[in-house]
Amino acid sequence: MRTLILTCMGLAVAMGMPAHADEAAPFPFFAYCIDTHDTMKRSLVEQAGLIKELGFDGVGHLWLDNVKERLETLDAAGLKLFQITIRVNMASTEAPYEAKLKEVLPLLKDRNVQVCLLMEGVPPSDRQSDAVGVKIIRELSDLAKDSGTEIILYPHVNNWLERVEDAVHVARLVDRPNVGVMFNLCHWLKEDNEEGLKDLLKSALPWLRAVSINGADRAEEIKNGAGNWLQPLDSGSFDVAGLLDVLKELGYTGPVGLQCWGIEGDARDHLTRSMGAWKGFQKDGK
Repeated sequence: MRTLILTCMGLAVAMGMPAHADEAAPFPFFAYCIDTHDTMKRSLVEQAGLIKELGFDGVGHLWLDNVKERLETLDAAGLKLFQITIRVNMASTEAPYEAKLKEVLPLLKDRNVQVCLLMEGVPPSDRQSDAVGVKIIRELSDLAKDSGTEIILYPHVNNWLERVEDAVHVARLVDRPNVGVMFNLCHWLKEDNEEGLKDLLKSALPWLRAVSINGADRAEEIKNGAGNWLQPLDSGSFDVAGLLDVLKELGYTGPVGLQCWGIEGDARDHLTRSMGAWKGFQKDGK
């Protein structure tokens, strides 16, 4: 898992959260990319059971296949679908995104799901592509509106929206209430130098609808080849708890996703480790 024509208070209410910060529960916490490298190859039913058992609030879903089954299995477990990630090919003038999206959006009606966009096909941070990108995103915004679905601009290394600043710039141009941005820790560490994190998040806050975290080493270590940017939450030298503190200080109340892409082995093992770290952050008042 925020609006920003909505205030932080309005956002909390819209997402079913308490209106007052001192009444708020910890950020909603979900896992995504949980099945991409899971050696156990769990079914969606098994994934939902594991996520429920470990204490997550729900999941994020990759691509547009099996969304109906994903919703059914999450509903049965009392969990929420927070996000669906899709690819957008800005170089395509005929079909920049899958037509299947039009079939999926009615399934998401009134579920407050976010559709995260990986904007591909043009160079990173290419401002000459702004008009093309804005046109596509506004079209997606219009398609998503009737279902109450949000469109989220997802900063990703080597994509058009490579940096948080890119996503904020484009969200401002798009200027739609159901379009926002996501802060992704691993991609930020890969592209930035860690300076000015609080100022960056503060500048993004009016559009910030979701945040992803994971265990990671410091940006300098990652850039010199000595660090790992994708780890379970209980490992790595970067201070994730400090990041959560900054988000709380700024008044962010949206969802936090656990990035699990590329983490090898049995998902139970690394998800258990990450949930242990997450609970430790809450216990320590982080």
